[in-house]
Amino acid sequence: MNTPKYLKFTKTDEWVKVDGNIAKIGISDFAQGQLSDIVYIEFNKEPEESVEEGQTLATVESVKAAADVNSPISGKVIEVNESLSDTPELLNEDPYKNGWLFKIELNNPAELNELLDAIGYDELCESRH
Repeated sequence: MNTPKYLKFTKTDEWVKVDGNIAKIGISDFAQGQLSDIVYIEFNKEPEESVEEGQTLATVESVKAAADVNSPISGKVIEVNESLSDTPELLNEDPYKNGWLFKIELNNPAELNELLDAIGYDELCESRH
């Protein structure tokens, strides 16, 4: 399992990479592995829309199951990775670079303190096996 040390994680398998006041969000390597072959993504939020922490951003469908992607932070959507509509398999192949889902402008940076670091996330994933 690949868990980059420079990212923060949620207990529901989303990752966050912060650059200034912009957070890039995706699903973890663990999550894509559990879902298996991802075949479709439905985006529930568009650029300029506000989002609250815990709100559903997208639904990811695989050959095994469907899973909601929830926002780890509150803010305003500034970009959606539209290329995933045509190539959802990028979530399986490259979940941390080309497989990102959203970029969100942070409203409350203190929410980041509630997220797990890579070590804490690895421990959480191991406890679920």
